[in-house]
Amino acid sequence: MKFPIPEIVAAIALLLPANPLPAAPAKPNFVIIFCDDMGYGDLACYGHEKIKTPHLDRMAAEGQRWTDFYAAAPVCTPSRTAILTGRLPVRSGMCSAKTRVLFPDSLGGLPPSEITLARALKDLGYDTMAIGKWHLGHLPPHLPTSHGFDHYFGIPYSNDMDKVGKGDHIELAEAGNHQAYNVPLMRDAEIIERPANQHTITRRYAEEAARFLRAREPDRPFFLYLAHNMPHVPLFRDAPFAGKSAAGFYGDVIEEIDWSVGQVLAALKDRGLDRNTLVFFSSDNGPWLIFKHHGGSAGPLRDGKGCTFDGGMRVPGIFRWTGAIRPAVVRDIGSTLDIFPTFLALAGGRLPTDRPYDGFDLRRTLLEGEPSPRQDMPFYRDDTLYAWRHGDFKAHFATQGAYGADAKNRQAHDPPLLHNLRDDIAEQTDIGANHPDILAKIRALADAHRASVQPVENQLEKRARKKTQ
Repeated sequence: MKFPIPEIVAAIALLLPANPLPAAPAKPNFVIIFCDDMGYGDLACYGHEKIKTPHLDRMAAEGQRWTDFYAAAPVCTPSRTAILTGRLPVRSGMCSAKTRVLFPDSLGGLPPSEITLARALKDLGYDTMAIGKWHLGHLPPHLPTSHGFDHYFGIPYSNDMDKVGKGDHIELAEAGNHQAYNVPLMRDAEIIERPANQHTITRRYAEEAARFLRAREPDRPFFLYLAHNMPHVPLFRDAPFAGKSAAGFYGDVIEEIDWSVGQVLAALKDRGLDRNTLVFFSSDNGPWLIFKHHGGSAGPLRDGKGCTFDGGMRVPGIFRWTGAIRPAVVRDIGSTLDIFPTFLALAGGRLPTDRPYDGFDLRRTLLEGEPSPRQDMPFYRDDTLYAWRHGDFKAHFATQGAYGADAKNRQAHDPPLLHNLRDDIAEQTDIGANHPDILAKIRALADAHRASVQPVENQLEKRARKKTQ
């Protein structure tokens, strides 16, 4: 794969002063742009040779592009729990092997006892807005407006749910049949459109985000959480993007998402907010490979969405904060779990002490270029710890395919498989026999972590009973 951004980053870095970075402004603004099923290799700045992503490439050049950045789960609901709470979803009952995500008949959702980033920032005087896919519970107690967001505009779960049309996702998408999916579009707690017109959903999310940003007052800090439904299947894109990309339908969708990023950055600049706003871009998990040309690319990584090989959980991680973040390509480990403690610390808050957190404060890496404090990464499939990364080494206690024919083929490994991800990014060669000391270290770390996890009520397994005829 080609990585065109490092050369640009290096050139910019040479122009920067050698003096320490100035102190971060008090109460900076925050924007999270979170995609659904975007793969590690889907962006030009991560090596894609056909998909054009100039706005994200510019974000990467002006900020930091992390090469070893991980979502906290390989599927939607638990991953979204983690980025908003800084806690592994197993701690809140937001993961399950029986039903991997929430569905339209789910009765559970993010517990009221969980403290979201929105709630924590709101307590510090922030205005908060959620746009896009939620997928943490569609019933009133679990909606964004019940979890610290002032307002919400979006589809409350995955865009392939509430399917009423006949045919598979690829056929329906290529026929442009958005009415095959009776998904609701909500504003706050009310449904305003059903079925949602998914052809225009990415554009409308971008427009809503731009309106929110342009309405901000300079002395009122804000947090915007923009979570796209795309590129989760079924794929839809607005008319101006149809046939635009050299990478086909999927490329069109990614290029429209990149355009939407440009709209957010432009709104920040127009309002004079870009120098006091940290923008973070990532994906909830890896690409859904079983959908072939309607799924994305994991680049050099093994497998994709749904599993604990790196292709399922290593994702793009781009931070931009004009004048504060020193441009760099960061090859240390980071995770969406780290967003909560980092943003909260930048806002002047402190982590609650009544619960365990799994994230690290990345401020010194972002602002001063110091190494990431994260040396370890747990890899959960649902509620079970399948793998653990320590430094460059990753041990697999169990492996299981993502989706498709191999999904049920779970294999336990004792001793665990061991890979050096610096030398073997595709996780092909087991070197455990040569490194018993490393395996022993990882086993001890994993055992200590497991001991910290307490049983809680499972939220995903609360489902409405089916009516009998």
